[in-house]
Amino acid sequence: KTFRPKRKFEPGTQRFELHKKAQASLNAGLDLKVAVQLPPGEEQNDWVAVHVVDFFNRINLIYGTISDYCTEQSCPVMSGGPKYEYRWQDEHKYRKPTALSAPQYMNLLMDWIEVQINNEDIFPTNVGTPFPKNFLPVVKKILSRLFRVFVHVYIHHFDRITQMGSEAHVNTCYKHFYYFVKEFNLIDTKELEPLVSL
Repeated sequence: KTFRPKRKFEPGTQRFELHKKAQASLNAGLDLKVAVQLPPGEEQNDWVAVHVVDFFNRINLIYGTISDYCTEQSCPVMSGGPKYEYRWQDEHKYRKPTALSAPQYMNLLMDWIEVQINNEDIFPTNVGTPFPKNFLPVVKKILSRLFRVFVHVYIHHFDRITQMGSEAHVNTCYKHFYYFVKEFNLIDTKELEPLVSL
């Protein structure tokens, strides 16, 4: 259920070209701090939108690899160690922050993000269609919630990631994410505390 098809960019669109540019800079082995910088002449919101979708796809994949080990029994609370508990809140069923198991939280999170990034009013795909005024607040919420997936995976399931030999991939993905959110100031520094030792 948490493993879902990737959201793709339509070939020929500006976002597809930006996505290719972002991938090329990553594949060229560029310093990640440089790779996240806005390319000259590009709109920041387009660059951010492309990365949000890419991070959603990659983090969803990372969680998918350990989801069999993240169960109601092993992870009855969505947390990042004993100091951090993440509660779910949305506009529909959970109007107050609610404690949930990690798998429940992840399902709700991935569904919620998918709705946001597929909503043309928030993430317009046509060139020239302006981004809404609430674009960055929505992006910040998406990214801070995706960060919680890293926290949970690193603190509770990193042994599994290591067993699979995937730690280099997860670490690179996390570094890319971290440099990106820092570059554009998209996550409050306080939110980043659980993984500050990394």
